[in-house]
Amino acid sequence: MELLRDEKPAGPVITGFAGRGFRVRDHVFDSGILIDPSGVVPWDAPTTIDKLTVEMLRPILDLDPPAEFLLLGTGPRLVRPSAAFVRAVEAMGIGVEAMDSRAAARAWGVLRQEDRQIVGALLPHR
Repeated sequence: MELLRDEKPAGPVITGFAGRGFRVRDHVFDSGILIDPSGVVPWDAPTTIDKLTVEMLRPILDLDPPAEFLLLGTGPRLVRPSAAFVRAVEAMGIGVEAMDSRAAARAWGVLRQEDRQIVGALLPHR
């Protein structure tokens, strides 16, 4: 029996962690990252999740086609974003899934393997 593997979806893959930041293939991001199926950029993330605004995430929330949901990495531990922030993102037709940043990085790989149209904002581990 021959085992056939599906091709991996295009886009960045978080391959590990580096200090407070993330490794995406061979590039290390020492701070937070904004990630979508087409790429990843360093993100000057707020120091705490309660300072997060929708405007800070415009580069990934305004994509076409729009994301199914925002994978929000909240740093070293899960911190729920404000209800007002969640409502504002959901008003754009995008769900919000919050978890600690390491869990979000792992979830990114699983969900992209499923070819899900997601975006991510991952705060560094402080």
